[in-house]
Amino acid sequence: QVQLVESGGGLVQPGGSLRLSCAASGGIFSIYVMGWYSQAPGKQRELVALINNVGRTTYTDSVKGRFTITRDNAKNTVSLEMNSLIPEDTAVYFCNVMAAAGGYWGQGTQVTVSS
Repeated sequence: QVQLVESGGGLVQPGGSLRLSCAASGGIFSIYVMGWYSQAPGKQRELVALINNVGRTTYTDSVKGRFTITRDNAKNTVSLEMNSLIPEDTAVYFCNVMAAAGGYWGQGTQVTVSS
């Protein structure tokens, strides 16, 4: 059974940094796109960043220049380096994988930016 396990969330002060990681396991093959989405309280889940299997990246405008998405194809992992965090980045962050067998979601990890 495919599992996505996220780690790295937490509480950070404005201007600080966090690194989120997500590892896919359970026999997942032919991963096309890996990404991160966020969901703030009372809001819909929305795209943060994507990376495809040749390293092409896409970012939502609000995180450009602050967040960096990377992936390790050999280990089936994706990471999100988040710098210059602001309170508006507070949300639950979900890892997403699109593979030949379908799409998968992680359980989410809380990121709170507050002084």
